[in-house]
Amino acid sequence: MQEGIIDGDGSLFLDQAYQTVRFLQHNAFLENGNCAFLLSEEGEKKESIPGKGMDISIYADCFVILGFTEYAGVSRDEQVLDEALRLYDHLSERLRRGDYRTEPYPIPEGYKAHAVAMIMLNVTQELGRVLKTFRHERREELLEASGRYMCIVMEEFYRADGSIAEIIAQDPEKNEDELLTRHMNPGHAIESMWFVMTTAEELEREDYIHKVCIAIKKAFELGWDELHGGLLRFVDKEGGPPKGVTNGNPFETLILDTWDTKLWWPHSEALYATLLAYAYTRDNEFLRLYKQTKRYVFDTFPNENQPGGEWIQIRNRKGHPVEKVVALPVKDPYHIIRNFLLIIELLSKQI
Repeated sequence: MQEGIIDGDGSLFLDQAYQTVRFLQHNAFLENGNCAFLLSEEGEKKESIPGKGMDISIYADCFVILGFTEYAGVSRDEQVLDEALRLYDHLSERLRRGDYRTEPYPIPEGYKAHAVAMIMLNVTQELGRVLKTFRHERREELLEASGRYMCIVMEEFYRADGSIAEIIAQDPEKNEDELLTRHMNPGHAIESMWFVMTTAEELEREDYIHKVCIAIKKAFELGWDELHGGLLRFVDKEGGPPKGVTNGNPFETLILDTWDTKLWWPHSEALYATLLAYAYTRDNEFLRLYKQTKRYVFDTFPNENQPGGEWIQIRNRKGHPVEKVVALPVKDPYHIIRNFLLIIELLSKQI
């Protein structure tokens, strides 16, 4: 982020970031080079699912790479950047071999998940961005990798109508009638599209930026709750509640049990993505969608009983607080802070 945009003592945040990096360096890594998914406050590795082991999700590794990369970019710490690259190389080899897991919602055999290509698109574009500031010899390699993951998202998961599939089956016939392959996650799709926009601009892929704009509008068309406002968590690819044949996968239960909840983090993604799309295209429809989302967000998520405290991040369809975990509890702090910083930076350029 550009310096001088937000008031405050940046050294305090940099020191906290340094402590976090050191904590992860000392505690997060397993002997096999993978990252543990869960640590105690003291740094003890723990099993989040008893009997499943410590390294149950590659997303943990991805977020360590992202954290190390961002810290290295701000602090100019080449050692931490090298660690991020080593973990990226290790992760890339695991992906090549198919030797990875995505708990607590494993990808069934014979299926591919949009989330894997999507997170790797973000990992490679952020690594590439920071490598560029270091004039690093691997900068072009990471840019090319970012382009490959962008193409996977836009060629394999982009449906003909502009919607983004979350899961696709290797057997095309299954894509027609199964819950897993029919459902979509509007907020996730919108987040993915600003990742694509970022790399598409750098690679001068105007065709992809055009498709991104269609996808964002489609996600709002299918996902926006016309009755109560806000983005539904999951919908069918044709709109409305998710439907289709089920096979007993735990992810299906999550979809059916929480489809009509309203989560804070997808709305923060929608705020940034619509504003970024407007900056690229000057299409007033994106400005309208931004304002629509902003109204819902500030009418729904603030905690009226704690003016200076945490917003209530999980709501039911009518916008009332829900006292249970319906998504990984770490998601909201990460997404929300990132998107608000990005929005401030984008608005500072007087779009």
